[in-house]
Amino acid sequence: MATNDLSTRAETVREFNRFYTRRIGALGDAHLGSDFSLTEVRVLYELAHRDHPTAAEIADVLALDRGYLSRTLRSFKRRKLITTETSRKDRRQTLLSLTAAGRKAFAPLDRGARDIIAGLLQPLGENAQRRVLAAMHDIRTTLADDQPTSEAFTLRAHRPGDMGWVVQRHGLLYCQEYGWDERFEALVARVVADFVDHFDAARERCWIAERNGEPVGSIFIVSKSKTVAKLRLLLVDPSARGLGIGERLVDELIAFARNVGYRKIQLWTQSNLASARRIYAAKGFTLVAEEGHDLFGSPLVAETWELRL
Repeated sequence: MATNDLSTRAETVREFNRFYTRRIGALGDAHLGSDFSLTEVRVLYELAHRDHPTAAEIADVLALDRGYLSRTLRSFKRRKLITTETSRKDRRQTLLSLTAAGRKAFAPLDRGARDIIAGLLQPLGENAQRRVLAAMHDIRTTLADDQPTSEAFTLRAHRPGDMGWVVQRHGLLYCQEYGWDERFEALVARVVADFVDHFDAARERCWIAERNGEPVGSIFIVSKSKTVAKLRLLLVDPSARGLGIGERLVDELIAFARNVGYRKIQLWTQSNLASARRIYAAKGFTLVAEEGHDLFGSPLVAETWELRL
């Protein structure tokens, strides 16, 4: 490629960057009219969506200078937005977490950023939205610097058509892999119908994992009470297993539950679902009850797990 051609293309990328940062209001020292810079908001986002990360993890994922991040974290601590504790596994590491004040400060920023993007997409038709998202996916994957395979997917909120996919994939996969009959599919259908009929956007959510434009995973959080949430319908399609999708879905759900003020998450699963049980145990859930049944055509042991937040 000629130098002039490359220079012209570089300028085109810079023009796009200027257009996009203006469009989403990312310029200036303050972000979304807050007292935080864009970088500080990105740090808050990672703290809100990770379970007790270290400073090194935050620096790596955001590609931040560690000295700059250290100053930012000291500022957050002075403002009582974060707490720190020494890791029990490695006393050389310090674990970070948002305080109640930190979550309160971040929540309107998170909503504001989501509302801005939703406002950009809302006037577009369905096909135009899909083209924009596909183009963003192409840019990200093309420019990725040997990203780990766990990043070869995206998470999004549910949209029309997803509930049918959730029911169909649960019914088919659990029949193929465990021999469960259509009564399990009927149970899933009731769960998603209740979710749609009684959906509370402030306290409930469905995440759909998507790869190459196709759904490959799901998880739901629904309200049981003011302080207790239920994790439901965790699924990863066989075509996308091994990418870390299940772990990421559970992480997102836990972070959301903390942000909206739940104190406990409950889930109901079966003793033979080994992969899901490993994820739950790794994320701190504990088994609190067991009960035998044959609701889906074969003898099973149902388990109730809980996570205190």
